[in-house]
Amino acid sequence: MGTDLENKGPCLGIRHLQAVLLFLAIAVNYIARLNVSVAVVAMTDAATSNPDFPEYDWSEAQKSYILSSFYWGYIVTQFPAGFLVRRYGAKLVLFIPTFATALLSCLTPVCISWGGWLAFSVLRLIIGLFQGLIFPCIHEHLAKWSPPKDRNRLGVFAYSGSDCGSVMAMAISGLIAESSLGWPGISYVSAGLCGIWCILWLLLAADNAPRSRLIGGDERDYIERSMRRNDGFHDQKIAIPWRAIWTSAPFYALLVVRSAQGWANSTMQLQTPAYMHGVLEMDIKSNALYSALPFLAMWCMSYVYLAIADLIMARKWLSLTTLRKSINTISYWGPAAALIGIGFLDKSQAGLAIALMAINAGLNAGSGIGNMLTIIDMSPNHSGILMAITNCATNIPPLLSPLLVGVIVTEPSSRTQWQIVFALTAIVFFIGNLVYIIWGTTDQQPWDAVDFLKPRDAEQQQQQQQQQQQLEQWKAKSKSEKEI
Repeated sequence: MGTDLENKGPCLGIRHLQAVLLFLAIAVNYIARLNVSVAVVAMTDAATSNPDFPEYDWSEAQKSYILSSFYWGYIVTQFPAGFLVRRYGAKLVLFIPTFATALLSCLTPVCISWGGWLAFSVLRLIIGLFQGLIFPCIHEHLAKWSPPKDRNRLGVFAYSGSDCGSVMAMAISGLIAESSLGWPGISYVSAGLCGIWCILWLLLAADNAPRSRLIGGDERDYIERSMRRNDGFHDQKIAIPWRAIWTSAPFYALLVVRSAQGWANSTMQLQTPAYMHGVLEMDIKSNALYSALPFLAMWCMSYVYLAIADLIMARKWLSLTTLRKSINTISYWGPAAALIGIGFLDKSQAGLAIALMAINAGLNAGSGIGNMLTIIDMSPNHSGILMAITNCATNIPPLLSPLLVGVIVTEPSSRTQWQIVFALTAIVFFIGNLVYIIWGTTDQQPWDAVDFLKPRDAEQQQQQQQQQQQLEQWKAKSKSEKEI
C-alpha cells in the first residue's frame, strides 16, 4: 500500500480539485467570451428571439468589429500575464480577470443601449484585456500541481472547460434570447456564473501544494517529490533564458501549430452561428443548439483522446513525442478534410453539414494532448511565460479572421463565399501540423534548467570585476601622477 501511494499518490486529492476549479474557470469565461456570436444574431434579428427588446441595424462589417474586438484586447495582456503570474501567483491573477468579466458583463446591455455597436466593441475589447491573463495562469497552475504521471489527465480535464464553455455559450444563449430575459439576459447569466466561480476560487484554490491548507501530507509529499525532478520548480525567481527560447526550433513549431489552432477556433466559434443563419437558414433557437453540437462533440472526444493516450503510454507503444504528433495529425488534418466538405453543402443538406461540423470539432479535440501540454513537457519551469507567448501568437488569427470573413462574406447566404472561408481554414490546419511534425518535440529543453544562465552570469560577473579592478588601478595611477 505504501509503495502504491509513493508511486501514484492519492487517487483523488486536492490536485484534482485544482483541475476542477481550472475547468470551471475556463468554462465560465468562455461563456462570457463566446455568447457574443449568438447575441449579435439576436440583437440584429429580433424576429428570431424575443421581439420585446431593441433591434439594431448593424452592417456585416460592424458585426465583424464586434466579434474581433475582444481579441484586440486579449492579445495585448498575454505577455504581461506571464510575468504577473510568476510574481504574484495564479490565485490572485486568475481571480482578477474573472471578477472583471462578471462586472463588465453586467454593464453590457446598458452600454449597448447608450453607444450601440461602437460601445459594444469597446466593452468587448476591455473584457479581452482582462481575459488575456487567464491562460498563462492556467498553464502555470497546472505546471505546479500536475506530477508528470497525472499531467495528461489533469491537463486535458482542465482545458476541456473550453469545450464545456463553448457548448454552454451556444446552447443556452439562444434559449435565453428567446426567453423573457431577452438578449440582455445572456450577459446577466454570464456575469452570475463568473461571480459564483470567484467565490469558489477564493475558498478552495492555492498557488501550489505547500501553500494549500486543504491538502494532506501524503499528497503534498507525492507532488513535491515528483516536482523535485525539476530543481527549483517552485522558485519564482528563475532567470528566463530569452535568447535560448527565441532561437529554439521546437518553440517556433509550437508557435505555428498554436496559431493554426487559433485560426480554426475563431472560425468555428465566432462564425458558425452566422453560417447556420445565412446558408442553412436556421432560426436563433435551432441555430444556437446546433452551433453547440460541434463543441459538445469536442468535449466528449477530448476524454476519448485522453483514454487512448493513457492506454498507449501505459503500454509504452509510442514515445511521448510520437504520441502527441500522431494525435495532433488526426486532430488537424481530419478537420481540414471535413471543412472542405462543409463548403459544398447548402440548406437542403443541413443535416449533413451539421454532422460534418460535429465530426470536425470532435476530431480537433485532440489538440490539447497533441500540442498544448507540450509546453509543460518542454519547460515546466517557464510554462507560464511560454504559454503567454504562444497564446499571444494563437490569438493573432482570431483578431484578424473575423475581419477577413467580413471582407469575404459580403452576403451571408452565399455558399460560395463560405467555401473560401472554410478552404482557407483547412489550409491553415494542414500547414500548422506539418511544421509541428517536422520540428516539434516533447523533450525537456536544456534551457529549462534552473542553472542554465548561471555560467554566463558568472562569466559576466568576473568580467565586471576585472573591469572594476582596471578602473581602480587607472584612478590610482592618475592620482599618483597628479601628486608628482
